Amino acid sequence: MSETAELLQQHVIDPEVCIRCNTCEATCPVGAVTHDSRNYVVDPDKCNHCMACVPPCPTGSIDHWLPVLRSKAYTLAEQLSWDELPAAESVDVVSAVSHVSGSTAFETAATSVPATANAPVVNAASLGAVVPPWSAAHPYTNLHGPKSPITATVVGNMQVNEAGTDNETHHIVLDFGSMPFPVLEGQSVGIVPPGVDANGKPHYARQYSVASPRNGERAGYNNLSLTVKRVVQDHQGQAVKGVASNYLCDLKTGDSVQVIGPFGSSFLMPNHPGSHLVMICTGTGSAPMRGMTEWRRRLQANGKFQGGKLMLFFGARTQQELPYFGPLQKLPKDFIDIHFAFSRTPGAPKRYVQDAMRDASTELAALLQDPQTHFYVCGLKSMEEGVLQALHDIAVGAGLDWTAVAEGLKKEGRLQLETY
Repeated sequence: MSETAELLQQHVIDPEVCIRCNTCEATCPVGAVTHDSRNYVVDPDKCNHCMACVPPCPTGSIDHWLPVLRSKAYTLAEQLSWDELPAAESVDVVSAVSHVSGSTAFETAATSVPATANAPVVNAASLGAVVPPWSAAHPYTNLHGPKSPITATVVGNMQVNEAGTDNETHHIVLDFGSMPFPVLEGQSVGIVPPGVDANGKPHYARQYSVASPRNGERAGYNNLSLTVKRVVQDHQGQAVKGVASNYLCDLKTGDSVQVIGPFGSSFLMPNHPGSHLVMICTGTGSAPMRGMTEWRRRLQANGKFQGGKLMLFFGARTQQELPYFGPLQKLPKDFIDIHFAFSRTPGAPKRYVQDAMRDASTELAALLQDPQTHFYVCGLKSMEEGVLQALHDIAVGAGLDWTAVAEGLKKEGRLQLETY
């Protein structure tokens, strides 16, 4: 085989634009995406160009292809060392791909994706929607990139779970003054911590979901809020100090913050008044749910909304650690149906959001059959399997065809997953 026949359109991630949200790694069905403490990269030996990771990426950093000879493909070690994408080499792409059965190498690879008909029912990559609800408002995205962040001013910072508990969580309000920064419920922003990392490189941005409605944390003001947990240990329980989370939690009123974004074009709430929202979250995954709930509450208070149901399934280790527990208790029960699940309450059995969902199976089965129902899942990656399995079991228990239900939810943008 000639050397040109070994040409590869190598899939790479732009480290200057990437906000390290983990969406690509979470959605890749073949495990081709990995990362270290700094960069997300694609393994050329595993990537089959299936494109599953491209639509969910909030920044477009994943949508890059470098024509290289396969024998000279960039290794993972090389990609992990990048601060910016290398310039594309001069390679005769046309003559190379002409050797591949009369089609382009990209097309050949894309058609070789394994069939998903027999995929597990809890395969998030095959179930989560990448399109927004049809009635969602038009989102603005990527108005400010890593090279041109916008400056916001801190106008509020308060702890929103019980003081002295683990998982200290803060509600932080950022004001943009006269500079436009429009966001919708469900979108996210990137926060750029000051200083440099251990290698002397500027810190990259960290992603946080917006916790306020579209007209501001304070209605009519150009501000937004974030829900931030102070990170003091990693997933293995080892002591670490999260760079961005500790920076944010320690901010004082009047401090300046560098912000990029906004990001997100699918995890958006519908505007149709008859839409039902089923919100399933853990911890700081409550941020977008808070924004959606508050927007509905404001519409109702102004006499502009009558219709769809709101259901919230909210999990935490204990009631004391759950953010916004007090304010949630004050919402009218005829406005929102709230189901809490606590997994570490002393003397009580462990209870997770999927357990609360099964307890409400009658209501959820009816909502699964309503084409105006939208499901939103946000929180730790580990919750996905249990939540999706619960939806599957509820559907099957109600005599529904889960495959058809899941296909409709994804196609119509009515099952949105955002986990980390």
